[in-house]
Amino acid sequence: MSLWQIIKEDFLVAFERDPAIRSKLELFTNYPGIWSIFWYRIANRLYKKGFKLLARFIMGINQIITGIDIHPGAKIGRRVFIDHGIGVVIGETTEIEDDVLIYQQVTLGGVSLKKGKRHPTIKSGTVIGAGAKVLGNITLGKNVRIGANSVVIKDIPDNSTAVGIPAKVIQKGDKSMLSHNQIPDIDKNMFEYLIKRVALLEHALLTDNKDILKEEKELEHIYEAFIKSMKS
Repeated sequence: MSLWQIIKEDFLVAFERDPAIRSKLELFTNYPGIWSIFWYRIANRLYKKGFKLLARFIMGINQIITGIDIHPGAKIGRRVFIDHGIGVVIGETTEIEDDVLIYQQVTLGGVSLKKGKRHPTIKSGTVIGAGAKVLGNITLGKNVRIGANSVVIKDIPDNSTAVGIPAKVIQKGDKSMLSHNQIPDIDKNMFEYLIKRVALLEHALLTDNKDILKEEKELEHIYEAFIKSMKS
């Protein structure tokens, strides 16, 4: 496939991924993510041919205009869509496969100053929520969903949803699009458990109530579910 055919796909994918778009004219006025990918395609070809300074210059201008920082040496597949885009950072050795969706403020960064592969690999079909940080030479499997503002520092298996700091896998085998309103709040669940546990112990000290054993078992179920999600 030629460069221009790939660029055409980049522009058309907005109509598939963003229900807010109404016309082709909006592509020229409201989609910095698309324009960043456009300039990346050109800069990446120049970078591979040895014109590295020129490629960096092009992406430097792109960063000033769009607020998106993509290193021209990164490997980005087809139909990658950066939605909204402001604040997105994609490092030099990042590898992104096809049909990946990236929201604003996402960082695909490194944790090492050594040369070589130091940025993440993102497999096809993955969705990375707003503000998420994916750091180091790790791999997000196919169809992975990363919750908003999560910090990912280890591999995530295929068809999984991960959230938190550091990110933990909370669901496996789900290939649907990321629905942030359906992601369980594991911190909230733990706080609820602790509050109920303290209240139960206080009650046990003040009374001799057989119902406490029943409540104890219910709390154990909550605790076991929390531990299971942390170990996933």
